[in-house]
Amino acid sequence: MGGNAPQGFPRARRLTRPAQFNRVFGRSQRSSDQYFTVLANDNNGQDPRLGLAISKRAAKKAVERNRLKRLVRDVFRRQNDLPAQDFVVMAGAAAKSASNSQLRASLERHFRRLADRHRANRNG
Repeated sequence: MGGNAPQGFPRARRLTRPAQFNRVFGRSQRSSDQYFTVLANDNNGQDPRLGLAISKRAAKKAVERNRLKRLVRDVFRRQNDLPAQDFVVMAGAAAKSASNSQLRASLERHFRRLADRHRANRNG
């Protein structure tokens, strides 16, 4: 595990309450592809936080859902330049059969796209 990304996933970096999820679902920027939909919303200058919504519709078996959640948490944790936003990641049905490298590339693209949009909105 190279890089300078912090290890672990502390509670302060997670969305834990329904109200936090509802705020992101209510008003958010969105980035989607066949594997994931990622929603983002400002969180008042705190650290970036992650919420996961991996449904049984996307992956029927718990082992598949857990694999997706582990991968999303790992990619999120390694993002060093994310703005202070709350992110919610939802998996699509194609995610369970995709390779880890495909999923990582997809998530990195979504996080980069949403961070760029956030910066553009702040600057313009």
